[in-house]
Formats: sequence, C-alpha cells, structure tokens
Amino acid sequence: MNDLLIHRLQHGKCFIIAELSANHNQRKDIAIDTIRAARQAGADAIKLQTYTADTITIDCRNEYFQIRQGTLWDGKVLYDLYKEAYTPWEWHEELFRVAREEGLECFSSPFDRSAVDFLESFDPPAYKIASFEINDIPLIEYVASKGRPVIISTGIATLEDIELAVQACHRMGNTQTVLLKCTSSYPAPVEEANLMNIRDMAQRFGVVTGLSDHTMGISVPVAAVAMGARVIEKHFILDRSIGGPDAAFSLNVEEFSAMVKAVREAELAIGKVTYELSEKVKSSRVFSRSLFVVEDIPSGELLSEHNVRSIRPGYGMHPRYYAEVLGRRATRDLKRGEPLQPGMFEA
Repeated sequence: MNDLLIHRLQHGKCFIIAELSANHNQRKDIAIDTIRAARQAGADAIKLQTYTADTITIDCRNEYFQIRQGTLWDGKVLYDLYKEAYTPWEWHEELFRVAREEGLECFSSPFDRSAVDFLESFDPPAYKIASFEINDIPLIEYVASKGRPVIISTGIATLEDIELAVQACHRMGNTQTVLLKCTSSYPAPVEEANLMNIRDMAQRFGVVTGLSDHTMGISVPVAAVAMGARVIEKHFILDRSIGGPDAAFSLNVEEFSAMVKAVREAELAIGKVTYELSEKVKSSRVFSRSLFVVEDIPSGELLSEHNVRSIRPGYGMHPRYYAEVLGRRATRDLKRGEPLQPGMFEA
C-alpha cells in the first residue's frame, strides 16, 4: 500500500485530503457523517489527528500556556483547547472502517510515540507530521521508522527545520517523504501563501510536494496545482454552524466540492507539453487567414495589393507566400471571393 500511495502521488491525479481535525464537536455521529460527506465532495482521503490533551501538552495555566498571539483561540489555555479539539481514540477503529467502506484512504497525525503505536494497528497508508511538530526530530524518526510515507507540513518551518526533518526520515531509511507548503495562520492571508515554495521544495529535496491550506476559499489550492502540487489538504466541515476550534477556516460540503471540481479542471488545463493540435483545434484552423482574391482579376492581369489580400477564412494559400505572388499574372479570370491557389497565376 505504501509504495502504491507514493506512486499515486507521483503519477496520478492530485491527492485531495479532507482534514477532519476538530470538526466533529465531540460527536462521533458528526465525525462519521463528515467522512461520508467528504467522499461525496470528491476527497481522496480523510485525515484525523491522534492526541489527547495530556500527550500534546500539560495542564498548566501559567503565562506560557495561555494563547495570546492574535489567533482565533486567544484567551484559551492550551490544555483546554486540546481537550475540546481532540478526536477520542476509541472512535478511531470505526472512523477508519467507515472511511475504507467509502473508498477513502484514512490516516492521521500522531503527536507522540503512543499515538504512533496506536495507529499502527490500523495499517495506515501514511503518517502526517503537523506543522508545529516539524521540530520534534525524535517523533519524526519514530514515525519514519515504521516504513510508511511521511507527509510533513512546513507551516512554521525554516529551511533548516525542513532539512532536519527530511534528514531524520532518511536516517531511518525512509525516503517516502512528502512536503506540504503551509502557512500556519488561521485563517492564512492569501498574500502569505508563497506557492513558489512548492516547486522549490520539490527540486531542492527531490520529494513529492503539495499544499496544506488554511486560506479562506479555493483559489490558493487551485493555483498550487499549477505550481506542481501533488497533494492538497484542506480542513473540511459539514457546516460551519457546528462550531468548534477550526470551523472558521474550514470548507463546507459545497465549498469543498467546488474546490475539487476546480482542482480537477486545473489539472486538465495544465495538460502536458505538446504542439500537436487536437482534432477540434485542427478544424478551427479553417478560420485562420489565407490569401484570397478580393477583386475580380481578368486573365493576364497582375496580382497586386489591391486584388489579393490575406484575410479570413483559411481556404487559400498560406500568407507567407503573399510577397511571392504579387506581380504574377493570372492564368484565368479570377472572381472576387476565390481562395488563391497555385496554378491560378504564372509560376
């Protein structure tokens, strides 16, 4: 499965991931409905997050654990936010099962070794390293040691952070690395997307690249495909009225469907390097320009700028011969509106 997934990322259509995140509001039925809706909206995969408040932080309320950085979550304590947002571990078995029944790939972001050990029992096709864990080299090494593709978001990463993360995977003999350009702002400003990094990371590290997007709307993911993104990840919610920590920057069903449609159209539009004309385009060449008789020309009269012109449609001689035919004598009477052809004038 691992090799198949990497092959798909390299050679198949753009791999579109619906991020469930906290968009279940602590109700398993909403999580299940969201997975089913993701499939209907055109997602290829559903991604979970596997942690508890205690595995990702500690219950401490001093100034270091209070959120005051101008985010959607300002005023909260980290422990309380993660307690509200986490996906109960006892749901995972059913969520994986439902996703597979729907034909979706299902995997998760583990936030500590215990989550990795837990997720291994579900034989996930990949692991995801969240942006804020990119500097947790021991965690990345442990994830990479499982031999599955490692998808890494680079939201808060410097170039050195990315290099260290990729090196950590390689040290464990794992070269199945995928790097996602990400802007860790919620929601993220479009002008900070810097999609050029998608192409640069692919060339710099020799890996599959893509986008984990937190902007509002769908224009950035579509543009990312044009920059070579092979993976698009976007937060997905049944309805923003459900609420929750990530609702404000998540796409609902209609919006996610529109994104998938636009991404697929972008892929078709990008196509391949070719100068061969399709049959439809070939048929349109009849409307190109060619040489036509535009005034009656008696036999023996000279062809001139007044009686021969390059005009539409394209049934006459190629316009490149225009200078050559001027000054030649007509070999018969030529009527206005006739496409000029060899043999109608002296050689």
